[in-house]
Amino acid sequence: MRGGQPTPPHQGVVVPGLFSKIQEFLRSPQGKKYTDQAKRYAQDPKNRQKAQDALNKFRGKGGGQGGGHH
Repeated sequence: MRGGQPTPPHQGVVVPGLFSKIQEFLRSPQGKKYTDQAKRYAQDPKNRQKAQDALNKFRGKGGGQGGGHH
């Protein structure tokens, strides 16, 4: 404990059961539907670049490789 603030427990650790719940969902009919939608979406190069840009932004690596800044 530093500065009167408690340290968050398990910071950066994924709850063990969460991954199995995600796998279970992806195997369900609804999960398969969303997986198929995502695959179709990812086939478009523009959508792939948008997704890559979003992922890079989320990871803190700035914008994508193509195009300039907004």
